[in-house]
Amino acid sequence: MTTPAVLSASTLEGDKVVTPDGDDVGKVKEIMLDVVTGGIAYAVIARGGALGIGEKLFAVPWRLIAVDGDNEQLVLDVDPEVLDNSPGFDPDNWPQFSDRSWGEEIHRYYDISPYWEDPVPPLT
Repeated sequence: MTTPAVLSASTLEGDKVVTPDGDDVGKVKEIMLDVVTGGIAYAVIARGGALGIGEKLFAVPWRLIAVDGDNEQLVLDVDPEVLDNSPGFDPDNWPQFSDRSWGEEIHRYYDISPYWEDPVPPLT
């Protein structure tokens, strides 16, 4: 699996999201950036529905996602049932992504520490 070092966020939007076994999980709707840290905070994954109608959106911490450049898809190592039971949201009612309490809830659900608590790796 080839992972490009730098990509345009727009090249990932609409890409398929799969489990490590290749099961379809959904599609990338948006990539959410933390403009303070300069890092990627979340991938917003659209799941269910048809042609955008009836779909539910899920914010998934970026650390849970791997880019599969060979197949132009993202790999999410989370059971689809876990994703379906996560705090999702309606396409017409997005959460306030900068709300730390909301972010802590998402990270707690996935049992990982919030990205803003991790030290920034040095540039090489």
